[in-house]
Amino acid sequence: LFSAAFALLFVASTAKKSKEGAKPDWAKKDVRDFNDADLERLYEQGEEDEEPLEPDELPEHMRPAPKIDMSKMDTSNPENILKASKKGRMLMTFITLLGKPTREETEEITSIWQTSLMNNHISVDRYILDDNRALFTFKDGSQAWEAKDFLVQQDQLETITIENKPYYGKNAGDKAQSKKAVDEL
Repeated sequence: LFSAAFALLFVASTAKKSKEGAKPDWAKKDVRDFNDADLERLYEQGEEDEEPLEPDELPEHMRPAPKIDMSKMDTSNPENILKASKKGRMLMTFITLLGKPTREETEEITSIWQTSLMNNHISVDRYILDDNRALFTFKDGSQAWEAKDFLVQQDQLETITIENKPYYGKNAGDKAQSKKAVDEL
């Protein structure tokens, strides 16, 4: 029994996947001479025995799309469908402030909005683009519509654009009316 176990261990330790002369040409190269294709092959070879990642560990662009149950959804409102389709996906929105605020004023106002949204458990990142424009990114895109409901009630908001659709603030006034008239034509 002992000799059988020793023989099995000896065979396992000396076994190779391929014979020395059967190595592919790229494997015989010096590592410093590897090109991108060789490195990719080496990476894939290392990944062969790896277990696949869980869906929540995958990069966002490789995650499976969320399942949408249309039977439980109010399909008369297209925003509900958009909201459901963006669940768990990153979404960017563009914010325009009324008037001609300075960059510092835009920074201060949008910072207050970001804090208010975070206090309401809406995860948002803020980037200032111009003196009166900012970009809000939501890690869960479905939260953008909840944020929109809050932001359109703010005095300093002109527009928030979600999925190329502008929503006007309560004080946008003439600009919102003229844009609605053009859209109706």
